[in-house]
Amino acid sequence: MKHRKKQIVLDRNAEARKALLRGLATSVILYENVNTTLAKAKAVRPVVEKLITTGKRKSLNARRQLMKTLMLENAVNKTLEELGPRYATRPGGYTRIIKLGRRKGDGAEIAQIQLVK
Repeated sequence: MKHRKKQIVLDRNAEARKALLRGLATSVILYENVNTTLAKAKAVRPVVEKLITTGKRKSLNARRQLMKTLMLENAVNKTLEELGPRYATRPGGYTRIIKLGRRKGDGAEIAQIQLVK
């Protein structure tokens, strides 16, 4: 039974899904807006929100927790030095998802996930 199973599967096994979300979260933090499918955007949103909330605490432990998820050192630095202070007074809701239409090849819904200013 699938009662109370809330995780988005994205038709991948656990390792591939984790790698996909880590890479997508790294891209969202580095570039601040990424075009992807709507399902992937909805799946990566809580990951990015938790990373930015962790980045608000500027400590060694926060840096180590970010390094476990983010793939690049400059993404960790940007989270701690730019995004943490930018969202210091904001209690949450750091991202927005904008629907862009359907992809021409397979008709998948495309969305842009971006960090709010």
